[in-house]
Amino acid sequence: MPNNHAKLSASGSAQWINCPGSIKATAGIIGTSSVFAEEGSAAHELAEICLNGGALASELVGQRLVEWDEWTVTEEMAGHVQQYIDFVIALGGTQSYEIRSDFSAWVPDGFGTSDAVAYVADTKTLHVVDLKYGQGIRVDAENNSQGILYALGVFDSMSLSHEIERVVITIVQPRRDHIDEWTIDVDTLLKCGEIISQAADRALADDAPRIPGETQCRWCDAKATCPALLELTETTMMAEFDNLDAVPVDSLTDAQMALALDNKKLILSWFDAISQKVKDRLMSGQPFAGYKMVAGNRSRSWAYDDADVVNRLVHDLGVTSDDAYISKIVSPAQAEKLVGKKHAPGIASMIQTKEGAPTLVIDSDKRPAVNVSLDDFENLT
Repeated sequence: MPNNHAKLSASGSAQWINCPGSIKATAGIIGTSSVFAEEGSAAHELAEICLNGGALASELVGQRLVEWDEWTVTEEMAGHVQQYIDFVIALGGTQSYEIRSDFSAWVPDGFGTSDAVAYVADTKTLHVVDLKYGQGIRVDAENNSQGILYALGVFDSMSLSHEIERVVITIVQPRRDHIDEWTIDVDTLLKCGEIISQAADRALADDAPRIPGETQCRWCDAKATCPALLELTETTMMAEFDNLDAVPVDSLTDAQMALALDNKKLILSWFDAISQKVKDRLMSGQPFAGYKMVAGNRSRSWAYDDADVVNRLVHDLGVTSDDAYISKIVSPAQAEKLVGKKHAPGIASMIQTKEGAPTLVIDSDKRPAVNVSLDDFENLT
C-alpha cells in the first residue's frame, strides 16, 4: 500500500523539532510498521467512509475495509470511531475530511493529511481535528506541533476565501475517553509557524545536532545506535552515581534522584531499542557475539472449533457441560455497551468506582496533585 510522507512530516515533527539531527540519522533506515499503527490507519479509513457517506460506524461491523482490507471492522472499533464521528458532525459549518494540508510555506516540501476540517462562518472559526486511535500515550492539543502544522496548511489554503479569526485544534482520542481542544487566534498560529520554520531550517542543516529526550526519542528508528543518547545514558548512570553497584538509594541526593527519574523512560527505551536491533540481526541469520535466539515459552490452545472440543469432552470423555465452560459476568463497560446509552443510567447505581493507586508524574502533568500520607492507608502488613 502506498504510504507517502514528507521528509519533515507533521506526524514526526515532535521528533525533528526537538532533535534536529534525527532527520539525517534516520535517512535510509526503513522503519517497521506496527499492528497498532495499521489499526489506527484502519480506524481513520472507517471514519472517512462514514463521514463522507453519512453512515453509522456500526453499519460496517463485520465488513473489510478497502485500503486496509486485512482489517475487519469490529464492534469495538466502530464504537470508538463513532465517538469521533459524532464530535466532528456536532461542530457544524462547512466540513472536509482527510484533506491534504500543504504547509510548505513554513516547512520545505511539508505536507500531510488533516483528518477533519470544519469552518464555522458565524464565529469565523476554523476547526482542525485530529483522530488519535491509540490508547498508550495521551495526546494533548496545546502546542501540538502536528496540529499546528495541519492548521497552518489549511489556513493557508482557505484564508483568501474565508474570514478566519480564530483556530481550534482538537485531539480526539476515543479509546482514552480524551478530547482536548486548544483555541488560538491567527496571530498566535502564525507565530508558532515561524518557530517551527526555524526548527525546520536547523533540521535540514548538515551539522544538525542530535539532542536526546523522551519525546523525540520515543519513535526514533536510530535510537539504538545514537551516540548522543549513549552519552546521556553514561552521564546519568555513571558520572552522577560513580559505582552503581555500591550506591545505596538512601544516600542519593534529591538532585540525583530527580536526574534518574527524568531519564528513566528514555534510558529504558534505549535498552529496548538495542535489544530489538540485536534480535533483528540474529533473526536475519547474522551472528552477534555473546548472544543467541532461543525458543520462547510454549502455549497451548485447542486445534478445533470450540463446539467440536466440547462435544468430544462431554460425549466421549465424560466431562459435564457445566465443567466444560467457565462463565464470567460482563464488566460495567461491557454492560453499558449491551444496554446502550439510552438505558445506561439504569445500571449506574450498581457500579462502584475505586480510585487507582497514586502515580508519580512530572510537575507539568495537567492532572491535579493528590495529598496522601501514611494515614490514608490501612495497615500494610
